[in-house]
Amino acid sequence: MEQAPQRDRSWDEELRSRGYRVTPQRQLVLEAVASLNHATPEEIAARVQQTAKGVNISTIYRTLELLDSLGLVAHTHLNHGAPTYHLATEAGHVHLVCQDCGKIDQASPEAIAPLTAALDDRHGFEVNVSHLTVFGRCQDCRSKTRA
Repeated sequence: MEQAPQRDRSWDEELRSRGYRVTPQRQLVLEAVASLNHATPEEIAARVQQTAKGVNISTIYRTLELLDSLGLVAHTHLNHGAPTYHLATEAGHVHLVCQDCGKIDQASPEAIAPLTAALDDRHGFEVNVSHLTVFGRCQDCRSKTRA
């Protein structure tokens, strides 16, 4: 089992500076998001409930909504299902989703810089990379098909 990351003190400071209390549920949700990376609310709830069985899914959703509005977590839609969440400090990447196995990988914004520059130059369109998802097939799935 993964070890939970050490709680980031800036989370506490950010919540308090905006007039919010640092509750155990908020701490557990932030720790779950940090350790799971790209997790759905249900996956986050399962992780939180390992420590606090009484925390229900509606609390998880409300907490994620608050943390997203405060800029502590970010969400993206990687498929047609529920959004996935990750720490906002790690939001500056492109999501790569394998349509065969569902694996989620990430690439730096520099990897698509020519595309974002072309969209800006030709269409005046500024890309929000934190919500960008590219679907395709991962290297493992491509290798299996060739074999």
